[in-house]
Amino acid sequence: MKIGLLECDHVATEVRPIAGDYRDMFLDFLPGPEWVFFDVCKGQFPSPDDDCDAYLCTGSRFSVYDEVDWILELKAFVRRISRSDKKFIGVCFGHQMMGEALGGKVKKAESGWNVGVHAFEILRPAPWMSPFRPSLNLMMMCQDQVVQLPPGSTVLARTAYCPVGMFQVGPNMLGIQGHPEFPKAYEARLLEMRRDRIGSDKVDAALKSLDLPVDTAPIAAWIGHFLKA
Repeated sequence: MKIGLLECDHVATEVRPIAGDYRDMFLDFLPGPEWVFFDVCKGQFPSPDDDCDAYLCTGSRFSVYDEVDWILELKAFVRRISRSDKKFIGVCFGHQMMGEALGGKVKKAESGWNVGVHAFEILRPAPWMSPFRPSLNLMMMCQDQVVQLPPGSTVLARTAYCPVGMFQVGPNMLGIQGHPEFPKAYEARLLEMRRDRIGSDKVDAALKSLDLPVDTAPIAAWIGHFLKA
């Protein structure tokens, strides 16, 4: 299987020694497929005859409602993929991009920043969720949320402060608000770097939550099953 990674941002140079750039994190998280990289935040998009079987859309410091040329082009690309038989998985910004591009709405969460380890309660089991478990612990690092779903959506999971933690549109489009690719050391560094923006109390609580186990292997297995379904 060939997966195109739609790179919507890049890790800051000073923190790349922790785990590399986003492409390195995803290669470590899902080591099986053949990967191709598209630096979409610099205008590098797949061609219409691209031979990727699936695309994975990364997180970003941007918001999906920003009026930026590459974001507008990415929305059009996501709509095109939704009409194809190729799979699409959106992570954080990519999850929100899927929601916004397909007719939903994204805005700042009323709960503010969602950071640290959160329990994703599975609301509707899917066949690719194997072996099944009723919840998953995943790390989050976001301000925005999908607040209105696109037509034809199914909410698969939620957290205490994020009603749309995971959703699916049709057989080929999957959004995950968490960051399953993040190592804990990278999340911790981001929390410290963004302490003034997030707030010290929330950062301290998020750092403490990193003592909890994170279900990286189970969500990686589910994604693998989804891609092959």
